[in-house]
Amino acid sequence: MAEPLRIALAGLGTVGSGVIRLIETNSELIARRARRPIRITAVSARDRSKDRGVDLSSYVWDDDPTKLGQREDVDVVVELVGGSDGPALTLARNTIAAGKSLVTANKAMIAHHGLELAAAAEDADVALKFEAAVAGGIPVIKGLSEGAAANQIDRVYGILNGTCNYILSQMEDTGAAFGDVLAEAQRLGYAEADPTFDVEGIDAAHKLSILASIAFGTQLRFDAVETSGISRIMSVDIEQARALGYVIRLIGLAEAGSRVGVPGLFQRVRPHLVPVDHPLAHVDGATNAVVAEGNFMGRLLFQGPGAGDGPTASAVVADLIDIARGEWGVGFSMPAAELREMAPADSGMRRGRAYIRFIVPDRPGVLADITAAMRDASVSIESMIQKARDDQTGEVMLALVTHEGPESAVDEALRVLEGSDSLTAPPLVLTIIGT
Repeated sequence: MAEPLRIALAGLGTVGSGVIRLIETNSELIARRARRPIRITAVSARDRSKDRGVDLSSYVWDDDPTKLGQREDVDVVVELVGGSDGPALTLARNTIAAGKSLVTANKAMIAHHGLELAAAAEDADVALKFEAAVAGGIPVIKGLSEGAAANQIDRVYGILNGTCNYILSQMEDTGAAFGDVLAEAQRLGYAEADPTFDVEGIDAAHKLSILASIAFGTQLRFDAVETSGISRIMSVDIEQARALGYVIRLIGLAEAGSRVGVPGLFQRVRPHLVPVDHPLAHVDGATNAVVAEGNFMGRLLFQGPGAGDGPTASAVVADLIDIARGEWGVGFSMPAAELREMAPADSGMRRGRAYIRFIVPDRPGVLADITAAMRDASVSIESMIQKARDDQTGEVMLALVTHEGPESAVDEALRVLEGSDSLTAPPLVLTIIGT
């Protein structure tokens, strides 16, 4: 059997500890599949004394994670530090510059600096692998870049954040308010103490920009992802969605070319109404799911655990096995120099249906103001729902479902209503996804 692949591990949190346990537990199986042993030689983390539930005594401890790639006893560095910049980026650059391969689960770093790192890795003839950066243990990057490589993919979308999906699923099942479910998710460890990146859609936007680049062969454009999260979803929205035959899911969606008559690259993360007969409607809890549509393969669905030490560690080690075999290709679906630049699409030109929820004072004339704004912007209303007055606030919930039309029309109607005393809170717009 060939010489071992020697790896250094930066970051010993949940995933890092999971990588160690996986390599130790399945070492013989991994060696047979990789055609050589994979061995950890060095590790680094912020706190040397912390008990991580794994034995680190056989590994060299390096206090400076940014220099792990320069060690002579290391062939590959696994970066699990996190963050788009700082030590993680320094480590990535240093590792590639030293002629060593890099495996990372860091979606923020790849979303912001992936093109730079991919080009550097190609120049150095080393691997840049990041399967674990998107959808945890689901092999969606490998599926798109290899299994679907012969297809023109013009649409990719899905549930990319397990925390949001868990919260929305719990709101559906229990009828509880967003804040109460979030607090419970934090208590159970499903949500961070500061959940902003998750619940405001930023984490999903990082992942979507990576998927879009791989699927379409375009340059990364995280800055062009239109992003909104789930923090404004109310239990009444969940109820109305159910009554209309939908569930609410935070969906990241990207399209390229003129698939829907809108040229350019469209990327958006937003809560959607999903028909109950759509595959994504049945994705519950902390599960992730990605749908890709190609011109010959049709619709593919990738589904599974999107986070956690086991699934994410599995994706990391799968990348290491590829490197051990000498099978790694390029960072994205094609060489970095061939990834085409595509301007952001004008979302206002897109056509579709929408659910619009208003919170309004209980007084005459409010409904007339709203419907007049819709009429003047040429928004056609399919149905309208009004809930009973809240005796504590004196407010009423009013929801509209529109017929299909340009998104710019809805935007114009809401612009007219902005600042109106007929509204007591900004409207909430949820796109209705097609089947």
